[in-house]
Amino acid sequence: MTTDSKGFSTCDLCDAHKNDTDGAFRVLPPVFHSYGGVAKFAGPVSTVKCFEDNSLVKLALDEPGQGRVLVVDGGASLRRALVGGNIGAAAAKNGWAGVLVNGCVRDAAELAASQVGIRALALMPLPTEKRNEGQRDVAVQVQGVWVRAGEWVYADEDGVVVMTGPD
Repeated sequence: MTTDSKGFSTCDLCDAHKNDTDGAFRVLPPVFHSYGGVAKFAGPVSTVKCFEDNSLVKLALDEPGQGRVLVVDGGASLRRALVGGNIGAAAAKNGWAGVLVNGCVRDAAELAASQVGIRALALMPLPTEKRNEGQRDVAVQVQGVWVRAGEWVYADEDGVVVMTGPD
């Protein structure tokens, strides 16, 4: 079984790791919806922790992605969108594999046209305030699951898993 960025199945990964007890393999709860133009994506994790302020999200996705997945811990807020069409287009243009948002996104049609994977809790048309607050590449908790920079996220039609690295 290969676990590169294209040749994987989250179901196969779960089958292979179902008896793991060391915490290196985690499955995120089934609360994320797919909004990007790419349904299946994987890559090493970079993180942003922020709350209703997407300043650091934009900064991160304006950088070369090098096939990484940005995991955004937005505190599960449903009050502001942390990623919109412009940021989604930047993520695709800059080579990010995907963006996983523990929060909301907006501009659904624009995100669907972006060639990048985008998962989030819901749509919310209201943008964030720009306060330049937050943290980069720190351990974050997404729906009760710890995710750390350098780990890998695998997302497909069946779900999202996090693990220490490719098998």
